[in-house]
Order: sequence, then structure tokens, then C-alpha cells
Amino acid sequence: MLLLRSMLFAAPLLYCCCVLRAGELPPVRVPDCLGVNIHFDDPLPGEMKMIRDGGFRIVRADLLWDQVEVKKGEYEWSRFDRLLDACQGNGIRVIMPLLYSNSHYDNNLSPHTDQGIAAFARYAAAAVTRYKGRGILWEMYNEPNNVFWRPQPDVNAYIKLAVAVGKAIKSATPDELYVGPALSGTDGAWLSACYKAGLLEYWDAVTVHPYGNAPPEERERHFRGSRALIDRYQPKGRPPVPLLSGEWGYTSAQFPPETQAKLLARQFLVNLSNGIGMSIWYDWRDDGVDPNNAEHRFGVVESASRKGDTPLTPKLAYLATKTLAKQLDGCTFVKRVALASKDDYLLVFADGKHELRGVAWTIAEKPHTITLPASAGTFTLTAFMGNALPQRGATAEGLTIELTDGPTYLLPAAPQSAWK
Repeated sequence: MLLLRSMLFAAPLLYCCCVLRAGELPPVRVPDCLGVNIHFDDPLPGEMKMIRDGGFRIVRADLLWDQVEVKKGEYEWSRFDRLLDACQGNGIRVIMPLLYSNSHYDNNLSPHTDQGIAAFARYAAAAVTRYKGRGILWEMYNEPNNVFWRPQPDVNAYIKLAVAVGKAIKSATPDELYVGPALSGTDGAWLSACYKAGLLEYWDAVTVHPYGNAPPEERERHFRGSRALIDRYQPKGRPPVPLLSGEWGYTSAQFPPETQAKLLARQFLVNLSNGIGMSIWYDWRDDGVDPNNAEHRFGVVESASRKGDTPLTPKLAYLATKTLAKQLDGCTFVKRVALASKDDYLLVFADGKHELRGVAWTIAEKPHTITLPASAGTFTLTAFMGNALPQRGATAEGLTIELTDGPTYLLPAAPQSAWK
């Protein structure tokens, strides 16, 4: 949404390398598919560990062309080496957009001439060659249907560049993952043009940014439309091309911090329940300290400039992510249980042992008491920011709890045949 601002030889691996698989998308499992956008190259002391401890296993970090090819024809990688070393040392995977323009080509506009496109493709090929095998998802640009494509959005110019980059990447490193178009919204006309031009032959996944102030649950119909469009143009002989949520958030300048935290948890849960293969929250740090500036307040931690150093101060949204990751650790989505009102949600997840647990909330205007389908037994309840709620016992009729707009995590003491 905003303009964002290394070979591993010596950095110690602190976590298992299994999260850094080349050629494989993150599994749709908590917390492996959850990520956050960052705006820095050099993390503060302990910052990458704080990201991981908060439940994030992926970061989205820009590889800016003009910061790589500072001198025409020469590449400088050191700042990105350091960042990728820090990520890999903490078991954090990276989605890395290839961006934007370079003053050496096309008058510093988005690449559109043969010379500019060829230069951008060389930079992309050089990047994937240098960092191959590190599990990076290489993303084609950022919101090209928005102000980031200069002088103005041009789908045909974007397609020409994206195809050239796809050919360059697959030629240089066939096993590296190439995704796009990092679209602002889920613009069907733009996506259709990309698919008709054959970009699904190159992309390993489709990335969209489903922003808006409406509740996350309202994006479900957009996801269905986007999925249907992919299916329409799905290349023959390939597994289904996944849909990823590459950037999406709510600002605490427009929503109270507690509401931002609730929306974050529900955003991730809605994505999981709709088969979205990766979810990137925008943003990690607040980008400023003005409480009324929307762009300053998307973060899950306070701005670094607020205190000047670590430890960064968590916002309530950080606690919401940490809670979700802890309560659903190792879990995959199973189903949404049908309830009397479409405004009420009960999602069922299964852990690695096939044991079930639930998450419940409502989008109704007011909290209300409901009896959820459940087998008899005791349930441990946890609120969306991690505080323990009183245990509840389910009867033959089900589990009676109060639903609010903040998710409640339900851990049954006994197997739940009612949810199977």
C-alpha cells in the first residue's frame, strides 16, 4: 500500500529450515501461512524474533530496483543480504516484490520500453539467481492498477513486463516461485486481462490486496469471484493455481485499537476458511506517530520513532495474532458449522493429531447468547487477546456461550463427534 523500503554463509540457523522450502508455497496451516509487511532493511535488535514470537512466519519485504542497480549495470545487494540473513536466522520466510522504476531507464517511470523491460528482467533474474533455494516468493510489482504504476495504470504495459520477468525467472531458476499481480482489490477486468495473456502459465499463485473498511467477512464473495476467474483460465495439466492475500490491514486511526485487533483475527480466520493460501497483514510497525493519520497506524507495534529503540511496544493487534497462532498452532481449517444466523460464525480446525477445536464470533451489531452444536463435555475458552474465560460445559443440547465481535477459541476436553 505504501512504498516500502543476502546470501547466507555465516548466520546461524536458530530455527528449522523446513519453512524455507524452495519451489513450495507455504502450507495452509497456522501459523506457517501467516505473515506481515515490513518497511525496513535492518531490523532492530530482537525485532525478527519478536515478529516470529507474535505468530508471523512470513514477511513481505520489497526489493527495490533503484536500490539494487544504483549504478547502471551494477548490482548492490548488501542491505538485502542482511535482511534475508536475519529472516532465515529466525525461521521466517519472505515474499519479495520486484519494484518499481529506475532513473537509468524510461525516465524513471514504470518500465515500458524494450530497453527498460529488458533491464528490469535482468535485475529480476539476477535477484532470483543470487537468492535461489531460500524459499522466497518473488512477486511481480505492487498494486500496478494503482498509483504505483507511473505515469498511470496500464494493464497492457504491465502484462508485457510481467511476461518478460516470468520468462527471465523461469529461465534462470526454474524452481523459484513467481507470483503476481499484487493487485489493489480484486479487479476482475485487470485479472482477466492478465490471465488471457497467459500469465497463469508463469505465476505459481495469484496475489491480491483486498483492502477496505468493511468487515473481513464481506470479502468472501470477492474471493469466490477471484477463485472462479482463476478456474476459468486454469492452465491444463497444472495443479489449481492458489489465491493469496498478499497485503491487507485495518488502521487504528479509523478503528479503536481493540477493534483493529478483532479485525486482524477475523481477517486471518476468514482467509483460512476460504482456502486463501497465505495471509499478509499490513503492517508490522506503525509508520508514524500521528494518531489521526491512517497511513501511520496500520501496525501491530508502535512506531520505532516513538521510543527510538527496542523493545517495540506491542499494540492489541499483536496480542490478537499471538493468541490466534497459539490457540490454532499446527491446525488446518476443516469447515464452517452452519448456525441459525448467517451473522454467527463457528469455524472448526484440526491439529496434527486430527483433534478438533473451534473459533466462534458474530458480526451482528450486539453480542448475544447462543447454543452452539457440540458434544457433551468441558470446554476451555480463550478470548481473542489471550485472556482465559471461564470454562463451560456442553450438554446434550450443545455449548451455550456469548458471541461477540471478537473471536473466542474453544478447546474441547473430549473428541467432538458433533463437529465431525
